[in-house]
Amino acid sequence: MSTIFTKIINEEIPGYKIYEDEDVCAFLDINPIQRGHTLVVPKIEVDDLFDLPEDVYLNLMSACKDISQLLKKKLNSARIGVIVDGYLVPHAHIHLVPTTGPYQIDERNQTPATEEELKEVQALLTSTK
Repeated sequence: MSTIFTKIINEEIPGYKIYEDEDVCAFLDINPIQRGHTLVVPKIEVDDLFDLPEDVYLNLMSACKDISQLLKKKLNSARIGVIVDGYLVPHAHIHLVPTTGPYQIDERNQTPATEEELKEVQALLTSTK
């Protein structure tokens, strides 16, 4: 059975994609910790990040670096926090969380975003300006 992430990657269910290549897809978290909270996901379904094939793992990490720079620039973030927990969805993924100061990365602070908010952030992050 496909994970919810695979369904987003395959566009079987809606998602707010901001990046995609042959191995990786990145989309906004619908329950963000902070505005612009992004999930970076390999296209292959592997439960544990460290079980990915080496080439896919390296591409995933490279994409995280590039997306982090995009988030910093477009959202005026001081830093991008990184979370790898992998317990709620059995599909390896990395959380990139824009921050402007300490103590802003707490999964207990996740709040559902409206469709309007998600579309606004997606448009900002995918614009060429």
